[in-house]
Amino acid sequence: MTDNPVTRIDHPAAWHVAELGGGDSIALHLESRHLDALDAAVRTSKRSAIPVESLTRRFFPLDAMASDIEKWRHELTEGRGLLLLRGFPVGDYDVEDMGRMFMGLGTHFGFPVSQNNLGEKLGHVVNVGDKDRRERAYRNSRGLSLHTDRCDDIGMLCLQKACTGGESGYASALTIHNEILATRPELLAPLYAGFRLHRFGEQPPGEPPLTRLPVPIFSLKDAHFNVVYIRGYIDLAVDEGLYALDDASWQALDYFDEVANRPDIRFDAMLEPGDAMFTNNCFLLHRRTAFEDCEEPELKRHLLRLWLMDDARPAVAAVRSHKNRAGIEKLDQRGTYYSGAGFKDNSNKAY
Repeated sequence: MTDNPVTRIDHPAAWHVAELGGGDSIALHLESRHLDALDAAVRTSKRSAIPVESLTRRFFPLDAMASDIEKWRHELTEGRGLLLLRGFPVGDYDVEDMGRMFMGLGTHFGFPVSQNNLGEKLGHVVNVGDKDRRERAYRNSRGLSLHTDRCDDIGMLCLQKACTGGESGYASALTIHNEILATRPELLAPLYAGFRLHRFGEQPPGEPPLTRLPVPIFSLKDAHFNVVYIRGYIDLAVDEGLYALDDASWQALDYFDEVANRPDIRFDAMLEPGDAMFTNNCFLLHRRTAFEDCEEPELKRHLLRLWLMDDARPAVAAVRSHKNRAGIEKLDQRGTYYSGAGFKDNSNKAY
């Protein structure tokens, strides 16, 4: 890869759906030796009395599977950018111990950071707000358009899927970039220039409601590619009258969405209980279809989520500032619900 934005980007993560095959073709099944190592690490970490959200590699040793983890990390950074691990024993542990297991494993991929103003490093993806768009996207049941999160890698472990819906989708931003270059190259300029993103009320006191710098959707730093795409936060800024976009910007955003959702580019997969998907958030976008929960509390959709950072991964200043090395700052008396004005009835926006 080069730092020239008009150059095609060749990388194993620039895939089309046909190259991946189905979920079974990309899945790796945990073996008994992996489960034994994870169980031993859970027990070791509990004896140390380290809280789940304070876990580090030191307190969650996985020497017995270190070579496997290195291969998995390589697949995230140098390979296709997604890793589906199957066979987590979700029926054999309570939620707290499964959280400990997943958090501990995640520390071997990167360092977990806060995902909200509550300061949570281990996120619980459950339906709290139903269809209310003022609630953070991972805490409601709406369908979510393809987007990125504020981290370098994402981990999602399914404890319980919904009664209906809740299918995940993924698309390679490198493939999207190359397709736009091949078909509408004039639209790349606005995407490299970027947009100031609405901060959904999660900014510290005294900070503006928008990112201080335009955050590029596509960027290259030291030949390393990055994507940041949260269309909902661009639209919300416009809806609230914080700025306006010219025709070229709207065309670029709409064409990005069109290409990203092509059936040969967007890969869809339903995570089953015990499935964990790790994705390179610098390469890939993700989405979720709307879902409906069962009435029984024990059958309600529940996933665990990690936001992981990697200090060794280069990124331009605006991208690093947007993600923030520590994640979203914990703020007392702030939750995950946005009370600002400006919403329009766009039910599929990733707010």
